Amino acid sequence: MSEPEMTSHARVAIIGAGHVGATSAYALMLRGLFSEIVLIDANAALAEAQAADISDANALGRPARIWAGSYSDTTSATITVITAGAATHGDESRLDVAARSAAIVQSCVEALVAARFGGIIIVAANPVDLMALVASRHAGLPAGRIIGTGTLLDSFRLRQELAARFRVAPMAVEGFVLGEHGDSSVSAFSSVRIGGLPLRSWEPAMTNTDKSALAIKVRRKGYDIVDGKGFTSFGIATAIVRICEAVQRDEHMVLPVSCRLSGEFGISDLHLSLPCILGASGVEHVLLPDLDEAELAALSRSAATLRVALGTLDQPVPAKL
Repeated sequence: MSEPEMTSHARVAIIGAGHVGATSAYALMLRGLFSEIVLIDANAALAEAQAADISDANALGRPARIWAGSYSDTTSATITVITAGAATHGDESRLDVAARSAAIVQSCVEALVAARFGGIIIVAANPVDLMALVASRHAGLPAGRIIGTGTLLDSFRLRQELAARFRVAPMAVEGFVLGEHGDSSVSAFSSVRIGGLPLRSWEPAMTNTDKSALAIKVRRKGYDIVDGKGFTSFGIATAIVRICEAVQRDEHMVLPVSCRLSGEFGISDLHLSLPCILGASGVEHVLLPDLDEAELAALSRSAATLRVALGTLDQPVPAKL
């Protein structure tokens, strides 16, 4: 891939200066995609420290202004990334923290609206599919301008595992994880291509047991990382940078991201991941991969899982006595 050309005075805002937000800002600085990077956090001292640290690193990078700011700085940003949300602890799944994250994401989006932000919102807070839908409901923007990181990272993980198994470079593998970024994700093996050839053409071909074990390994990878270091940061930051690139450079790149569906595979009014064409206006088109019957059923179950979780968010909070 050729080096990106920095757009003059291109600004990206990152809401949340924790592990994911700071790592994303650092990765974006190294990539040289934006001339201005602003970090926003309820903890102003943390945002200032992270911005100062990244600015120090930028001394050997491309010229860029990196600072801790406020929501007023988002008005002229082309992209805002929301990483602020509730973290999982212990045995909690991503869906377990939905209510806590929803309150945070809604507050962030309402502040963006008040600042008259009109660009692209990339949501990375978990559970990302529900949080992207929360953002979409409150942003007042076209649906395609709200992009969840979705299963992009999961798809990277699937490709790496397949590349290692068949001893090829990850770039030679095409394949998607679809549906929820979470425990009901769907590894679409029927659409996998390695060197342009379907999976069944490779020897030894994978059995259904092999596929099931690999899908579980991919699904559990994030939890395994959290078990070891307490959080994830590098992988998701790289996914955020890739989405920013596709949008900022108007690449029309196909990436599996969480988007608002309006009837695709019979699913409406939910955010979940399908392959999408991404460009300057966000999600320009949602693609429908050729899935087998088992994968279609799994995708339907994934959507049902998200709808049940959404129902709990939509329940009114009991009034305090």
